[in-house]
Amino acid sequence: MKSLKEFDIKNKRVLVRCDFNVPLDRKGEQAEVSDDFKIKESLATIEYLIREGAKVILMSHLGRPKKGENLSLRPVALKLKELLKKNVKFSKDCLGKETEKEIAGMKAGEVMLLENLRFHEEEEAGDLDFAGRLAELGDIYINDAFGASHRSHASIVGITKFLPSGAGFLLQKEVEALSRILNDPERPLVAVIGGAKIETKIMVIKTFLEKADHLLLGGKIANSVLAIKGIWLFGEPMPAEAVKEIKKIDLTSIKLHLPVDILVSPVDFGKDGIRQSALAGVEKDELLLDIGQETINIFSKIIKEARTIVWSGPLGLSENPLFENGTKETALAIAGNRQAFKVAGGGETAQFINKTGLKEKFDHLSTGGGAMLEFLSDRKFPGIEALE
Repeated sequence: MKSLKEFDIKNKRVLVRCDFNVPLDRKGEQAEVSDDFKIKESLATIEYLIREGAKVILMSHLGRPKKGENLSLRPVALKLKELLKKNVKFSKDCLGKETEKEIAGMKAGEVMLLENLRFHEEEEAGDLDFAGRLAELGDIYINDAFGASHRSHASIVGITKFLPSGAGFLLQKEVEALSRILNDPERPLVAVIGGAKIETKIMVIKTFLEKADHLLLGGKIANSVLAIKGIWLFGEPMPAEAVKEIKKIDLTSIKLHLPVDILVSPVDFGKDGIRQSALAGVEKDELLLDIGQETINIFSKIIKEARTIVWSGPLGLSENPLFENGTKETALAIAGNRQAFKVAGGGETAQFINKTGLKEKFDHLSTGGGAMLEFLSDRKFPGIEALE
């Protein structure tokens, strides 16, 4: 990939594809960014462009807009203004005569954020005409959106057919850190996978059962595997295709480590009913909401001996303080291993690490959850291939 530093950018219109798909807190009609991690990670590229005298035009998607839903990027523009300590112009659309006029009036070192790309359905469709119209707004294209680069969208792939293109500092950092795990990890390699959406994580489970020395599962992912193995008899219904794919995995592998005890709660989350239980002792009307202490001890011992660690997804219902202990103790165990190369990713994982003040203990905190797992599953990344 061509690096940002290889371009002559002074007085050039530089279109930067960012990943500003961040959570928002809504207060009536108003909204503000509730977690600015992804925005902060993009600042190195943006600040470099400002210093070098480029006209900086930022674009991103936000969520999956439905008719009537307010998913404007305006709150992101306000957060950027706060972080950059300079004015950030905001365009009410990502295309059109008004946007073109605003860009034509930009001076070197100024920054503008375009409105949500996904307000145009052509973005996700990868429409080349749409990509060409975006390209007309700039002289150079820089992809700094690792978290969206596994998609063949117009602003990720199509636009590279029209403009000189390269990688931003964040995209380069992500690829370098994750390639180290994928291609040449120091061993033992330990993968910790939690969270929900088992159907999106089947491939990474398969990959790590082949490549890792230990695979530790928690959260709903572990619950699903326990149900399919017949260890947890009251598992929730899952998509038939997901069940079929999981059954293809060698669930008897000695590399695979599942919870041996669980923190359970009644369906109504009644505090008095929370208890620690062996799997065989779980009742039909109880929910599995966190890993138990014996499981924490087993996982911590494995993590302590690792030389490379990758973590994605909480190991319980960590947004509820009653069920965050498994995730917290695992995070502390990973952070406490000073000899290992440590990478974590995913929205909930990054939020938890930042909340507990452990970010500096990790070698790399990825801005992409699903994207990180797909990269580590050795899948093709259209956005990266388009830059090669």
